[in-house]
Amino acid sequence: MTAAENQSGTLIVVVGPSGAGKDSVMGFAALHFAQRPDILFVRRVITRPSDAGSEVHESVSTAEFEEMQESAAFAVSWQAHGLSYGIPREIADRIESGMTAIVNGSRAALPVIRAAFGKVAVALVTADAPVLAKRLAQRGRESEEDVLRRLKRQVPDVVAGPDVTVIDNSGRLDIAGQHFVALVERHCAKAPHPA
Repeated sequence: MTAAENQSGTLIVVVGPSGAGKDSVMGFAALHFAQRPDILFVRRVITRPSDAGSEVHESVSTAEFEEMQESAAFAVSWQAHGLSYGIPREIADRIESGMTAIVNGSRAALPVIRAAFGKVAVALVTADAPVLAKRLAQRGRESEEDVLRRLKRQVPDVVAGPDVTVIDNSGRLDIAGQHFVALVERHCAKAPHPA
């Protein structure tokens, strides 16, 4: 299923390895843009309990997710790490009306997201390997073996391309956050005000 080809707004997809701080960078920007009705932070639909992790999302069962898929409730959906993820269909309409929508994505799902939305901007949030390892260990959700497996996992290379901006979040959050805010502002400047 594809969204409208001629979008006037932009979907900004935030991707990066576990522990890079995607949610933190997005949270920084959400506070910065709290008074901006033309910027939407998308709540994904995920088959994960709502208290698992720091991302605010709509939690559904596997059966509920499948029903939503069958009723075309998603603009795009994918699976990763044993979970199902969906971006609600109405997001395409909001982007078409001129909004800038920001969603926590997946590097592996970028091809289907690009196919569904056409025009996207990708923010690749990264961090040095020791920083990633430390953050993953601090989360306490995985064993040391699982952390090492995550760090070694091969994922598609998304660094190439004119639609990709790399944001290093190895240091202070406000530095990476301001880089992300600047990226969002550049895309908002290109879009007309939503109707």
